[in-house]
Amino acid sequence: MADELKRRLVHASGAGLVALYLLAQFLELPLTWERFGVLMVVLALGAIGLEFLRLRVGLEWWVYEKLTREYEQDQFAGYGYYVVSMTIVVLVFGPEVALPAMLMLAIGDPVSGALSDDTLRRIKRPQVLAATFGVMLVLALPFLPPAAAIAAALGGTLADGVKVTYGEFVLDDNLTIPIYAAVFAWLALEFVPV
Repeated sequence: MADELKRRLVHASGAGLVALYLLAQFLELPLTWERFGVLMVVLALGAIGLEFLRLRVGLEWWVYEKLTREYEQDQFAGYGYYVVSMTIVVLVFGPEVALPAMLMLAIGDPVSGALSDDTLRRIKRPQVLAATFGVMLVLALPFLPPAAAIAAALGGTLADGVKVTYGEFVLDDNLTIPIYAAVFAWLALEFVPV
């Protein structure tokens, strides 16, 4: 239980990336969206490099023991998907779409996990889906018009609440939450009249 709380706190710390960008804009520091993208690419390459060292070379740090789940011991870990997916949305979308998508992963996912029982379900319980949607909507509304915020929250909730499997492989929601949320928001911004 203590390790699970630590994982959720580390997960939520990703909101610090959003805060960093917003603070830089507020203080008029030279952190442009393009430079933020470069930072995210560096972080993603670092995570991929660490995973390569862990999986292929055998690098074992105590932090892996505490913050990775048992099923991640022999496969690419969730934190790697986390940083890669955030990087993808930053590189593909503007801040109004990417930032709430990042927050949905950093904040919405651990809240959803805390509300879920630990049973492996293909689709989470309706109460958890509703609460997840509510949290994700609150995270999106400061950035997006209502229709796009609703679409983003639906995308994030779908990614979080429905497990996609291919044989034994389960698509990690750390990869899908920001991507679904950003794509749904972008579609709403492009095609739903304001």
